[in-house]
Amino acid sequence: PPVGVSKACSSCVRTADVKEACTQCNQFVCQDCSRLCSCCNAVTCSLCSTIDYGDVGEQVLCNGCSIFQV
Repeated sequence: PPVGVSKACSSCVRTADVKEACTQCNQFVCQDCSRLCSCCNAVTCSLCSTIDYGDVGEQVLCNGCSIFQV
């Protein structure tokens, strides 16, 4: 990232150990706040993913995959 750009997590705003970026919005997300899509295994933040409470239990879906789940 360019110099001066904050590497704080976009969800909890902590700067410690932020290594991942959301594959949907490219915002930095820490390990505690990141979510892994159950369908495509993409790393997403809480704003770019939804939790599906379906028959198979709790599943995290990124915005891209969630439009295909009915």
